[in-house]
Amino acid sequence: MAGNTAVPGTTVASRLLAIVGAFDERHRALTLTELAQRADLAVPTTSRLAAEMAAGGALERREDGRFVIGRLLWEAGLQAPVEGRLKQVAEPFMHDVYAATLATVHLGVRDGAQVLYVERMQGRTSVPIVSAIGSRLPMHCTGVGKVLLAHAPAEIQRQVFARLSRVTPYTITAPKVLAGQVERIRRDGVATTVEEMSLGACSLAVPVIRAYDDTVVAAIGVVVPTLKRDRQRLLGALQVAARGIGRLL
Repeated sequence: MAGNTAVPGTTVASRLLAIVGAFDERHRALTLTELAQRADLAVPTTSRLAAEMAAGGALERREDGRFVIGRLLWEAGLQAPVEGRLKQVAEPFMHDVYAATLATVHLGVRDGAQVLYVERMQGRTSVPIVSAIGSRLPMHCTGVGKVLLAHAPAEIQRQVFARLSRVTPYTITAPKVLAGQVERIRRDGVATTVEEMSLGACSLAVPVIRAYDDTVVAAIGVVVPTLKRDRQRLLGALQVAARGIGRLL
């Protein structure tokens, strides 16, 4: 029957995924209307699916009526490889870097042509930044992103170089300039940015190399107001952490 033919993007599974995808670091709790808008679904459809997901533990409805991610999805997310072993191994080393520097510390992995932030540590005096756990940012204007770009497959590099968007007045958008940086990062094992993602924020990052096969699996970095002082101390702390994480993975 024609009525049973699924239209792309309108299957039950796609609607459930749209609801899950509506939540992020800046949208942790959503009203039914907000959830429907962000999932691009009709309110009645969202209401029915959200109620079923809440009954199954995938979502939770708070007393104020807002929906939040439920324990079922939270526990399932912990089993994801990128959120599991890597994060578990890296956390103590990231604590050490933060204790030594008091800077915001990032751990990122490549997700397609973007950098995915899987962990972040910061204090009240840390530099304000736009990244958050679970957020995805361009690789060409972040410290951890440049490290991952330098070790990405050629096709991914072509995709990134084809759309070098300008985020701040200091973002590198000239392919030749960025190509030179990428080459130096591969050679020296360190990447820097100066106000390329956020004004007033500079970053320093190094690769996390898995010891048994010498594969770059992640990047760890710090964000500070300036790199004109304490650069060697910051770099040393990052390199020790990166080696420790790489050995244990």
